[in-house]
Amino acid sequence: MKINIYNNLAFLFLFITIKSNAQQDPGYTQYMYNPMTVNSAYAGSTGNLEAVLIHRSQWVGIEGAPSTQAFAIHSPLRNDRIGLGFSAVNDNLGPSNEIYLDGNFSYTLPLSYDVKLALGVKAGARVLNVDWSKGRFYDGTDVLLNTNIDNKITPSVGAGAYLYSENWYFGASVPSFIKGDYYDDIQQSVNIERLHYYIMGGYVFDFSDNFKFKPAFLARGVNGAPISVDVSANFLIQEKFTLGAGYRWDDSVSALAGLQISKDLFIGYSYDYTTTDLNKYNDGSHEIVLRFQLNKKSNQIKSPRFF
Repeated sequence: MKINIYNNLAFLFLFITIKSNAQQDPGYTQYMYNPMTVNSAYAGSTGNLEAVLIHRSQWVGIEGAPSTQAFAIHSPLRNDRIGLGFSAVNDNLGPSNEIYLDGNFSYTLPLSYDVKLALGVKAGARVLNVDWSKGRFYDGTDVLLNTNIDNKITPSVGAGAYLYSENWYFGASVPSFIKGDYYDDIQQSVNIERLHYYIMGGYVFDFSDNFKFKPAFLARGVNGAPISVDVSANFLIQEKFTLGAGYRWDDSVSALAGLQISKDLFIGYSYDYTTTDLNKYNDGSHEIVLRFQLNKKSNQIKSPRFF
């Protein structure tokens, strides 16, 4: 069922936006595979070169609904204390397109034999484009709504902390302290972006060599909006198959699956079913992730599959 977001669903987008913190920064169901986009301290923490590619199609069947592609690559340097990474996000919503480009740096402090604390910073830019001809706006007399926005650049600087051991992790971050512009589909205008605060965590229960279980969570806070919380539970079977489920508070439930194709390559898929009134007008959300990891060092303390 395909409908036009601009003509018929403004009130539903208002409803879901209030529930999900205005969709200012893109969110992911498979957040556990791409933490560096929100927390720079994750860079280099896997102990090897890692590259991740994610595509997300949200609310399929609604014209102009969010569509996001994200890429991240990172690696530690030889001394394992310093991690470097790069992340890029392409986020589309209605007539707007935003691109996030960030370089990431982390420094790791060993707190004990198996506990490490990584501190990270990120810096980059966000590029906003809005083509008003792709949608209908309410006030046709507004001069601002008759002038497209072309490559409006805003710098971004963020920081994060990431505490981890062999079978657990906990992180906190602010991806950008600089308030820039973003497209607001409800008001059909460009507004000031608010600061985002993230907290993440997870624990791996290693029941046997062929069966592992990891619950995880990601919480996001935005000034002036309710806290958004994602929780997930994934099972790793025979070091090859991943099956799990997720829940986004007052928003959606998810099914997750993954396959370790080879020692270095993993592919994952998730499907979200919307639990709000918006489920009457869309066919759910789909997400695909590809992750490439070089072989880890033998003394690396972290799980080779889960984080």
